[in-house]
Amino acid sequence: MSVFTTVSRDELVAWLKNYSLGSLVDLQGISAGIENTNYFVTTSHARYVLTLFEKLTREELPFFLNLLDHLASHGIPCPRPIASLDNSFLGELNGKPACIVSCLEGKSLEQPNARHCGQVGEMLADMHLAGRSYKAEMPNSRGPAWWKATAPQVLPKLSAEDSALLSQEIVHQSGFRFEDLPRGVIHGDLFRDNVLFKDDNLSGAIDFYYACSGAFLYDLAITVNDWCVAEDGSLDRDLTAAMLQAYHGTRPLSEMEQQAWPTMLRAGALRFWLSRLYDFHFPRPGELTHAKDPDHFRRILQRHVEMPLELQHLL
Repeated sequence: MSVFTTVSRDELVAWLKNYSLGSLVDLQGISAGIENTNYFVTTSHARYVLTLFEKLTREELPFFLNLLDHLASHGIPCPRPIASLDNSFLGELNGKPACIVSCLEGKSLEQPNARHCGQVGEMLADMHLAGRSYKAEMPNSRGPAWWKATAPQVLPKLSAEDSALLSQEIVHQSGFRFEDLPRGVIHGDLFRDNVLFKDDNLSGAIDFYYACSGAFLYDLAITVNDWCVAEDGSLDRDLTAAMLQAYHGTRPLSEMEQQAWPTMLRAGALRFWLSRLYDFHFPRPGELTHAKDPDHFRRILQRHVEMPLELQHLL
């Protein structure tokens, strides 16, 4: 959501002629995030979010845009892509694939409480259930194959202790296969900055561009690792229980999922530690960029290794 590709007001005015969205009132770059270029676009009709895709290709993007449309049709509070006059969700702007979607009300939370975590857990379960009828598939671009390919690039830049932890965790994860766990389309990045609240109630989920086909439990672990974590990297028991119980009440977790939970927590932490390490050591140039601290997820992974959390005790 950084600005890598600059869009001028005149360029956007010309581009918006492909849509029935009224006249341009305001254009504002969004600085948070590291993957795509995003702008808030206000027209005489409403407020929208314009995204220019810096990595995803035209061939990959229909999966994500059609998914948003599918989930919105099933009552999931997510941005809805706007079709152009030629009935396409995907356009091109300044040489980049681009789309414009509805802008949801609300703002993200920095310090969620148990009630907030419960709402997120329920919404995530609803999303998983609604996504079961979405038939398109997308491999996980940041899954085990990416871990094994990327780790050798960052290992030389790490301390001996961190290098050992990263290498050992990849070996640990390679010993597990979770194809038999309930699967479908997952968000893959449902952090606090990707969920909006209005008047203390959940109003939307955003940034679905890491969505992929995967285990629902992995998505839940990623979400818990952000929403329910304490400063020292451990999980807050009350927040974790609130999220898990709300999720379980909507989509009950199987016995196999409950047994796999400690390893999935570690997998979720590994994924984001490694991606943040890569972004930190191999930054891309951008007009407004925001790289996130890799050590945060290193601490989370270390705590999961030292103190495995059994899910059964929290349901």
